Amino acid sequence: MAIDIKVPQLPESVADATVATWHVKPGDKVSRDQNLVDIETDKVVLEVVAPEDGVLGEIIADEGATVGADEVIGKLEKGDGADSSDDKSDDNGDDESDKKDKKDKKEDKKEDKKADEKSSSKSDDKSEKKSSKSGSGEKHEVKVPQLPESVADATISAWHVKAGDKVSRDQNLVDIETDKVVLEVVAPADGVLAEIKQEEGATVGADDVIGIVEAGGEGAASSSSSKSDADTSDQDKDDSSDDSDSEVAGPAVRRLLAEHNLKAGDVKGTGKGGRVTKEDVEKHVKEGGKKEAPAAAKSESSAPAAGDRDQKRVPMTRLRKTIAKRLLEAKNATAMLTTFNEVNMKPIMDLRKKYKDEFEKRHDTRLGFMGFYVKAVTEALKRFPEVNASIDGDDIVYHNYFDISIAVSTPRGLVTPVLRDSDKMSIADIENGIRDLALKGRDGKLTMDDMQGGNFTITNGGVFGSLLSTPILNPPQSAILGMHKIQDRPMAVDGKVEILPMMYLALSYDHRIVDGKESVGFLVTIKELLEDPQRLLLDI
Repeated sequence: MAIDIKVPQLPESVADATVATWHVKPGDKVSRDQNLVDIETDKVVLEVVAPEDGVLGEIIADEGATVGADEVIGKLEKGDGADSSDDKSDDNGDDESDKKDKKDKKEDKKEDKKADEKSSSKSDDKSEKKSSKSGSGEKHEVKVPQLPESVADATISAWHVKAGDKVSRDQNLVDIETDKVVLEVVAPADGVLAEIKQEEGATVGADDVIGIVEAGGEGAASSSSSKSDADTSDQDKDDSSDDSDSEVAGPAVRRLLAEHNLKAGDVKGTGKGGRVTKEDVEKHVKEGGKKEAPAAAKSESSAPAAGDRDQKRVPMTRLRKTIAKRLLEAKNATAMLTTFNEVNMKPIMDLRKKYKDEFEKRHDTRLGFMGFYVKAVTEALKRFPEVNASIDGDDIVYHNYFDISIAVSTPRGLVTPVLRDSDKMSIADIENGIRDLALKGRDGKLTMDDMQGGNFTITNGGVFGSLLSTPILNPPQSAILGMHKIQDRPMAVDGKVEILPMMYLALSYDHRIVDGKESVGFLVTIKELLEDPQRLLLDI
């Protein structure tokens, strides 16, 4: 009986695929779930497995052929293929059967190698069934969560557990990285991670099965402990450290810890509830580096001088690739121009000095500069709607709401989460909102909702010491404002020289939609509002 071998269902955004590699030939004996052929799309490589034990009868679509979903690419003869092979054995004698036996043995070896992880988990299952039926647990699939509409696929960033490790319900198993955010996938039940189906670096889609968790952690742990007591104790230590790490450190911090071969318990956390922050790790590494300097010096002296000329090649993350792509698009697809001005920050600095303690006591947040910047930008956007608009094809879309993107530096790169409806927020609301976004960005907790939208961007390079820059547009937005370092400079005031805290402003804008008059007027409005904060209250 012949069974059709079909192309699996393709993602919605993928129209067709290519037959990449056939791993078997017509006449080869195959076993159920054996990988027969790789189907390659523009995003992922899909494996097509044998639906039954049998013999590959025919290959319909050769390597390199373009195929669609559910298309028949081969035929499988169910059973051992004895009927079709009898005539051959009569003609070719024992030599042909010997060849076939050798081929079968090779195939068996291949299958054993490919299914190491599966066989180890299955053997554990068998031993459990022999000892007691209650020891075998229900298997749960670990799936990629639903991705937003604008995100087609994601990448396996980091597995925090290994196959065979004991896991607890809601423990973070793996980080899934999209173009904008990192998603955590947690364990669906207490038990053991029986199998990892997609390794780190693999490209996956929504609802893809990336692992298997077998419920009933105690049974699995006891069966694995029979291997050796030493291995078990080491594993328990690893499990407890994984659990504690996930509780006191976010994914971004855990990645930084891993880079320096540290655990969260090695670092004293200063965050809320004792959480370890990025700054804590950097401080620990810096202090540790000083202590270990003599040992490092010894190792360096023993190494040859030429050893310092090493290179390190690291693949770009999805976020970094997306940033690079969007920056190039912004430069190539817009008529970008930058205009500059400077602002005297003394009035705001005096205001902060006078009210910061009372403000913090009343609103439970510090009075920073960003609250004033966002307020001034929101008021200027009301007066110059072109700057708050965007181009869509041949149309100009004017936005009657004010969503401000705030550029935030994270361990993964620069991201721009959105502060929504800034016109309805007080300065305290703005400061709290920005603080929450910055903390989520630092800990890798930003969601797609936090990142999507935004009509205008503010980037503050001054926190890193930047004196002047030309920020790049964040498409499809039409403008971006760069704030810079506040620095004392001699200024002429009423014919006299005064030392004032001055800051440069830089407005980059798309000249296709914003003219020079509007851009300069917009920047001057921000300057006037910052130099005279009372205008924000009086709306003048």
